[in-house]
Amino acid sequence: MGFLAPWFLAGLAAVGLPVWLHLLKQHKTTPLPFSSLMFFERRVQSSVKHRRLKYLLLFALRIALIVLLALAFARPFVNSTTVASAGGGKLLVMAVDNSFSMRQGDRLERAKSAAAAALSGLRPEDRGLVLAFGSQAHLMGEPSVDPSGLRAQIRAIRPSDDHSSYAELARALKSLEQSARLPVEAHLFSDMQKSSMPPNFADLELGQGASLTPHPVVTQTLANFAVESVTAPRRLYDPKKVRIQATVIASGGATGRRRVSLWLNGRELASNPLDVPAGGRATTEFIGMDAPYGMNRGEVRIDSADAFPADDHYYFSMERSDPGPALFVHTARDGRDLLYYRTAILSSRDAAFTLEAASPDQAATLPLSRFAFVVLSDVPDVPPAFEQALRGYVRAGGSLLVALGPSSAGRKRIPAVDLEIRETRYTSRDAGHFETIATLDASHPSTHQAGAWAGVRVYRSVRIETGTARVLAKLSDETPLLVEQSVGDGRVLVFASTFDNLSNDFPLHAGFVPFVDETAHYLARLDDRPANLTVGSYLDLRSGREPSGSAIEVIDPGGARALTLAESTRATNIALNQEGFYEVRRPNRHNELVAVNPDRRESDFYVIPPETLALWQNTGQGSRAQPAGGTEQERKPLDFWWYVMMVVLVLAVAESLVGNQHLTVDKEAA
Repeated sequence: MGFLAPWFLAGLAAVGLPVWLHLLKQHKTTPLPFSSLMFFERRVQSSVKHRRLKYLLLFALRIALIVLLALAFARPFVNSTTVASAGGGKLLVMAVDNSFSMRQGDRLERAKSAAAAALSGLRPEDRGLVLAFGSQAHLMGEPSVDPSGLRAQIRAIRPSDDHSSYAELARALKSLEQSARLPVEAHLFSDMQKSSMPPNFADLELGQGASLTPHPVVTQTLANFAVESVTAPRRLYDPKKVRIQATVIASGGATGRRRVSLWLNGRELASNPLDVPAGGRATTEFIGMDAPYGMNRGEVRIDSADAFPADDHYYFSMERSDPGPALFVHTARDGRDLLYYRTAILSSRDAAFTLEAASPDQAATLPLSRFAFVVLSDVPDVPPAFEQALRGYVRAGGSLLVALGPSSAGRKRIPAVDLEIRETRYTSRDAGHFETIATLDASHPSTHQAGAWAGVRVYRSVRIETGTARVLAKLSDETPLLVEQSVGDGRVLVFASTFDNLSNDFPLHAGFVPFVDETAHYLARLDDRPANLTVGSYLDLRSGREPSGSAIEVIDPGGARALTLAESTRATNIALNQEGFYEVRRPNRHNELVAVNPDRRESDFYVIPPETLALWQNTGQGSRAQPAGGTEQERKPLDFWWYVMMVVLVLAVAESLVGNQHLTVDKEAA
């Protein structure tokens, strides 16, 4: 016998209450008036009589009532052993792996044939279910007792480009067991890739009523070469500066020299020989690419001649365009701010921008809409016409970077954004006093390289009233140094110092070029997503600037529409489930070409060791061996607290009757 809630046994301490009532509280002395006690001899009165229990039946009823009440709340149970026939109904699950690696040879067809053959074990009282899985489990139909229908579902399984996950399969089997309320007998048909195992073995645990029988379609590791990754710029501005790196991996004992070729829009541009070590990887680089303007489909191939050619290529996309113009507004007193900023822009990773300099009066005559972003560098006076144009430019979705210094501090207000200037904080460089960067919001695209700001000295800064603006950087005296404020659909960054190496020495530090480059990409809204994504990734379709209800069309690698008409007007993202190129067509003509490749973990054909498979099978309670004779002994807890409560109720009535009887006797005696 056991207890489901043994902590309620602490209620047995209440047994002391009847003892106190019947033994300790029965001796009561009523004082009587007497004239004098001087002639009486002092003696000790015996208390033995008062320590004797009275009303033994009532006492026993009360003790039993408390003991049984505590036992009832502790939920007592006994293990009941029942003999269940092996002919009980169960859910027979055929789990077929259709991940990318199953494309090798005839692995998927062999798995489907084995699954169809395993349906011969389906009995009339059982139900069958067909499941295809990669990174997620997909039911091919409802549970059925029709073997022919289940075989048709197996034949309908198609290969995918997904990565297989045995942890997801285990979770799916647990869910099926809970929903079907039947024992689950799962049969796994897979190539048993070791790379599909989760980092935590506990994620493979099966349910209490589930069993697993693996059916490996292969038993040996396959030697394989694969293009593991390609690193390429998503946008191309200068064909001579472009660098493309390709990494080739060898697994399963493969080794040797491979020819790596670079292709663009179906045309081979260059090739390099590459020696790949056994069980390792090697990298080659291509410099320069004469790509046409617009969207380009890139590919890196190898001549592996192995048994799995599906991973001998890797896609990437590249857009060729001219650098975007940016406007730098400043006064021509010194020009050092323009010199440092222009040098940083030209030294950036991809030379994505050209810089045009203008005075405030000249900028007032320029159409701001043609600039990717605008920089105001310590401008003392802003003509009203230019400020009005600048405010409209930002509200319409444009971006502005404002650098504040001694000239601009006299305005008391930052143009185009509702932020007030409070004071200018100045420290002499000769005195050796300065402020440093104390806090930095590394989650922002402009400041995520926090280490590059170390050692920057700020001698002069402008304190501003931040209000609801987001503070990205603070000085050691708590002065906000970099602030972001949204205005309409636009972005405004305020740098509370200058770029001329006078108010600070930031332009001389290694972090200045990354700051200018990342800030420019952020303000210009250039998506820094890589040139290729992995199957199973999600692509964001809307940036918040599209008109409400606007349709975004997505063409999948097969040339079909990936979204219905209703989905195209409201979908915010899309799952990339196929290898190849997705075309994204937006109403503002901001189109994209997205390259998608299978997860290269699927190219590693090392199989799971048999002992690991055995451990996985043993995590299911339903996998325990049955005794001979076709029957199985099952131990189930039999909870009998309800019967105890019925006895408690009977005792409570009996205690009430006996107590009333004794109370009546006491009153008559009195």
